[in-house]
Amino acid sequence: MEFIARVLPQEGGLEVSRSRLYNGVIGLLGVFTLVGIAFGLHAMFVGYHHVYGVSREVPWGLALAGYVFFVVTSTGLCLVSSIGHVFGFEAFKPIAKRSVFLAIATIISGFLVIAFEIENPWRMAVYNIISPNLTSSIWWMGTLYGAYLFFMLIEFALLQMGRHKLAGMLGLLGVIAGVAAHSNLGAVFGLLNAREFWHGPYMPIYFITSAMMSGCAAVIFFHWVAYKINGWKMSAEMERSLCSVAKLGALLYVVIMFFTTWKMISGMYGNPPGKYEAVMALINGPYANNFWYGEVGLGLVIPFLIILAVRARNLAAMAFGSACSIVGIFVMRYDLVVVGQIIPGYHELNITNLPHILPYTPTLHEWMVTLAGFSFCAILFMMGERLFRGHLSEDH
Repeated sequence: MEFIARVLPQEGGLEVSRSRLYNGVIGLLGVFTLVGIAFGLHAMFVGYHHVYGVSREVPWGLALAGYVFFVVTSTGLCLVSSIGHVFGFEAFKPIAKRSVFLAIATIISGFLVIAFEIENPWRMAVYNIISPNLTSSIWWMGTLYGAYLFFMLIEFALLQMGRHKLAGMLGLLGVIAGVAAHSNLGAVFGLLNAREFWHGPYMPIYFITSAMMSGCAAVIFFHWVAYKINGWKMSAEMERSLCSVAKLGALLYVVIMFFTTWKMISGMYGNPPGKYEAVMALINGPYANNFWYGEVGLGLVIPFLIILAVRARNLAAMAFGSACSIVGIFVMRYDLVVVGQIIPGYHELNITNLPHILPYTPTLHEWMVTLAGFSFCAILFMMGERLFRGHLSEDH
């Protein structure tokens, strides 16, 4: 049983002030969400090629990177939460309810962003059912993520009803669907042999591993924020659980460092056409700041060193490190999507007037659509804290 204690009895004035602040934040996030949706609708009506920075040569941009970020984080939250209430590890059980809810919130936010990334989103829903293409990785991605969301919604409802055994069974189905969907998302990139930076069996494995890393960072950060906005003192049981998540996160940071190092080495060794130029664009080219400061610094090194420095015990420090990691992981997804497209397919032929690196810069419309995804996710998180009483945990 998790015992959550209020810090001190709150006086009425303080409660009213907190409620007003809560409503004000929800209102501001709602404005950001609506403005972003308005930009997305405008792009849909006037044509994406007029207002988005994408082109025939670079068809995927910031919005697609935002979608990948959200679905990767959702899968990671599902996998980390399943360690406790699906596979029975006691140390991870206290985080189950909030983590499952966050997995639902992030996948829905990802769907919001992707709706304005594809020009005719309603066609995907209709033709996914009436004209399935079993040879298409993108068809499987949509189908599997739909099944994943379905299982997660039922799992969360069962957790709320206290039916933990049945919830564990649905959680297992959610894990299976999530892993299948996420490895398939990696295959969407890895099976494109025309894009050497992505091509190969590395992508599905990398996506699953980095998803769990993202999930650990999200669990720590959002649990810490939740207790702050609720004005509660965290129980010793929950603190121990988050410390266990941090230790798992530290291991995963090392694994992703290992993956990243060998990806860079394999991209430089022997100067493989297409891949070498993309890797060099990250190491000392136009995307070097993204790579070194965003991916490596914020995404991996800083959170890893913070966990080591505090020995996975100081939650405030680990929450700061997790916030840095979330920002760095978003940059990581952006670089993955964009850098894989910027090298022209015939660059080695030295064709006249063919640029060495194709240009891409996100436009205001793309930024606003992506901001709408983040704002909507934050709204769902805050509403979940209010509607489900802070996701109080119970014995399994």
